[in-house]
Amino acid sequence: MAMLLMPGFMTDADLWSEVLPHWQAFLPVLHADPSQDDSIAGMACRALAAAPDRFVAVGFSMGGYVAREVARQAPGRIEALVLIATSAQGDSPDRAAGKAAAAARVGQGVRIGRAAIARSLHPAREDDPALIARIQAMGERLGAETFRRQLLLDRPGDADRLDGIDVPTLVVAGRQDRLRSLAEAEELRDGIPGATLRIVEDTGHMIPFEAPDTLGPLVAEWLSLVISRRMTR
Repeated sequence: MAMLLMPGFMTDADLWSEVLPHWQAFLPVLHADPSQDDSIAGMACRALAAAPDRFVAVGFSMGGYVAREVARQAPGRIEALVLIATSAQGDSPDRAAGKAAAAARVGQGVRIGRAAIARSLHPAREDDPALIARIQAMGERLGAETFRRQLLLDRPGDADRLDGIDVPTLVVAGRQDRLRSLAEAEELRDGIPGATLRIVEDTGHMIPFEAPDTLGPLVAEWLSLVISRRMTR
């Protein structure tokens, strides 16, 4: 069972480095590239073009919006859906305005600041220099133009369309996530028919970095259960 991994805002394939050893039973693993497009639909279309006929779609944060769009664009190709630290809510007008203002300053050398990265982490790790540097390095690799595009990206809320997703779905949330609330994870669970919610303790928003040895087995065990149920039908 192949996996297609969709990273979040200003993150790249390194996001998954420490989780992948737990997913060796699910090969090949492919990495979607959302850095080239300026819409969720465009990101999903590009991801599908590089994906095999059947696969598991895994989306983190912004990538969760893309993964759900992938499921809508090609429902017959999705074996299962894994949504990590994400939401069905769109940006509020204030948040959208703030992102637009930041995008306008990108040419002045504006980048993801240390304070913003710290807020994405569990409070106990918000001063972890190695982890912060690793997250900053992903942003540096992606560059200013990708930063501007992703700041301006419209994330339309899709809570009213969740009931159209008809594949086994796992929702994963961090207990101490300060960017996405447990209520948002519960909305995904309740909106997608038959979805399962798992909460990872002692982690903030960056679950693949902060808790890879919990996230990896959790997803692998859930996928194995999905496969076994399908085989017994």
